[in-house]
Amino acid sequence: MGNNEVTEIAKIFGEVLRAVRTERGITQEELAFNAQVDRTFIYRLERGLRQPSISTVIRLAKALNISANELVSKTEEKYATSILTTRA
Repeated sequence: MGNNEVTEIAKIFGEVLRAVRTERGITQEELAFNAQVDRTFIYRLERGLRQPSISTVIRLAKALNISANELVSKTEEKYATSILTTRA
């Protein structure tokens, strides 16, 4: 897996995280508090500047009332779509 692919996955995870958070009507501050991370970390995740550890993914999912599996699956689906779009 190259750096471009890792960067793209981080960007897509951030987009998914932001979409789920806003669907739930939760602010970055609320998510950070409930997931026990800093608000600036949420900001960086949502912009694809950082990548979470598996334990952080689980805490984020719990704070969003979604399974970690669903959060990752949404990211995988969106990534697969972006690959198909790029190759077309």
